[in-house]
Amino acid sequence: MLTLKSMFSHGGFLTCAILVVAILCGWDSTLEASGTSEDRRTERLQMVRGQIRARGVADEATLSAMRAVPRHLFVASGYEEMAYADRPLPIGHGQTISQPYIVAAMTEALAIKPGDRVLEVGTGSGYQAAVLAEITDEVLTIEIVGALAKRSAKTLRESGYEKVQVRHADGFYGWKEKAPFDAIIVAAAPDSIPAPLIAQLKPGGRMVIPVGSVFGGQRLLLVIKHEDGTIRTRTLMPVRFVPFTREKR
Repeated sequence: MLTLKSMFSHGGFLTCAILVVAILCGWDSTLEASGTSEDRRTERLQMVRGQIRARGVADEATLSAMRAVPRHLFVASGYEEMAYADRPLPIGHGQTISQPYIVAAMTEALAIKPGDRVLEVGTGSGYQAAVLAEITDEVLTIEIVGALAKRSAKTLRESGYEKVQVRHADGFYGWKEKAPFDAIIVAAAPDSIPAPLIAQLKPGGRMVIPVGSVFGGQRLLLVIKHEDGTIRTRTLMPVRFVPFTREKR
């Protein structure tokens, strides 16, 4: 433990100076609290600079969130060294953690702000939910695979994102009890946009969702619900997501 006495003895002035510089430069207390090592922080900075900002993501809230979340804590065991690579990674149960650029691009498209209530469908590893939680405190996420829901809830809690609410359910129906939502993000591709999700989107809200089949091609759509309830969609880019899984009946 650093004390005032130790700060001013045995080179303590240097220690104190380092602490002051760290504070002035915006030492990331979240990373320190989670025990994230400095080399991993460097990887995150390189990821944002080379994979995300370089491809046109410019929203500072999104970039800051991507710098902050320790992605290596959310990948499957054995894949930690590949956590910051420019690619999706398997997380088990036929699911993946999305490529960092896709996570950032979808987050930016949502245009969320502090205080917004956001629903994520397809929790997966919990990484996207953690990125959203860096921007707003009201993040709710649904995962249909029970084992993934349990694991992601644990990872989010242990990583300092205990405010994120995780639910094990069929995301097609959204989370009616918590609606309406300022924004909805979907991390798996249905053939068409689920009607319950449109109904639960607040007027003026935005949804980002991949639509299409794995074999026929998928498009990432931005869905905007106007104040009068009308819907407008715009294609953002071609993508490849895992299929939207439904509860068996």
